[in-house]
This record gives sequence, C-alpha cells and structure tokens, in this order.
Amino acid sequence: MKEYVINAENMDEKELNRTIKEQATTHDKLIINNPESRHNICAGLIEDVDIEINGSAGYFVGTMVNGPKIHINGNAGWFAGDNMTEGELIIEGTAGDGAGQGIYGGTVIVKGSTGSRTGEIMKGGTVIIGGNSGYMTGLLMMGGRLIILGDVTDDVGESIMRGSIYVLGDVKSLGKNAIMDKTTQEDQKELKEILTQYDFDLSDEDYKNFKKIVNIQ
Repeated sequence: MKEYVINAENMDEKELNRTIKEQATTHDKLIINNPESRHNICAGLIEDVDIEINGSAGYFVGTMVNGPKIHINGNAGWFAGDNMTEGELIIEGTAGDGAGQGIYGGTVIVKGSTGSRTGEIMKGGTVIIGGNSGYMTGLLMMGGRLIILGDVTDDVGESIMRGSIYVLGDVKSLGKNAIMDKTTQEDQKELKEILTQYDFDLSDEDYKNFKKIVNIQ
C-alpha cells in the first residue's frame, strides 16, 4: 500500500484540499496530521482512497465525496458527510448539526453524539450514531437508514417521507407524519449485520428493543 503523509499545520483549506486531490490519484492511503478543525476537508473527492485524519475536522468534512473512506480520529463540525454519494466516513468522536445531511449513498458513522437534524433530507445510504442525537433528527428524510444507539430529543422524523429511523434509547417526541413501530426480525438481522461490521457490541435483547420510526402513510 502506497501511503502519503500530509502535514496540514501551515496550509489553508484550499491548499490542503488541492494536495489531497493530487496525492489521492497516486496513493492508496493519505494520512493528514494537524488538521486543526479546518473546514471542507476532502470536499468533492472522488478517488477510492483511504484517508486518516489525526485530529478534529471543521464544517462539511467529506462533503460531496464519491468513493473515499475517511476516518477521523477526533471530532467533526456541522454537516459531516453532507451530500455523499458513495464512500465511508467514520468519526471517532462527536459531530455537530446535520451529520449525514442529504446523503445519496455510502455510510456515515459517528461514534459519539451529534447535534440537531442528523440525517436531514437524506435520500439513501446509512447513518449510524453511537450516542445521542438532537432536535428534528431525520427531518424531511427521503430514504435510507438512520440508526441511533442513544436517545433522541424532540420531533424525530419531522415530515419524513421515506426511509427508516431506528432508535435504541428514548424518543422524546415524534415529528409530523412520523409513527413509531416495533422492529421485525428482518430489521433486527439487518441492524446486527451493519452494526457488527462497525464494531458496535450489542446484545440480542438490544436488537429487539430498537424502535422503528417511519412515515405515517
């Protein structure tokens, strides 16, 4: 595997992203040190490359990517993985509002908690939150799968059209057009497959206790 290390300490956002795109064409893995919460890291990247970010990222990390696997050893700001079409974004810490906003495909994983509007207007793909999620989680959701292992606050699934929201913890309130149901055995099987893949260790009883939120129809 060909690796390339980028020290972002003295780079602005444009220089960092230009370097990422240039090196992604000839390397299998890029390691980014000293990201210092810069915004838009990896924006628009379309190479099938592994990216390891050692530190926290700012707003719109992994926005509009198609293909890369991005692993952040830190936190992320608002709109992590925004409008991803294909790829993977794993955040070991927490993320701000709008994680997984508008994704068409791929997978966004936040091991910690997120802010409000997680998975809003997502059309496909999977978003997994290991902690809690805030206000209007799944707002205007059009498709895909949103999985919350912790609690969610008010108006979950506000104006949801399609897709499914799974919550293991407490749901404070549902939004308009949303209804809560029990998971099926097939739902539980699919949840176990995806969560085990990303090293979430749940019991069989946990999978039975997931609540499923969908359009009221």
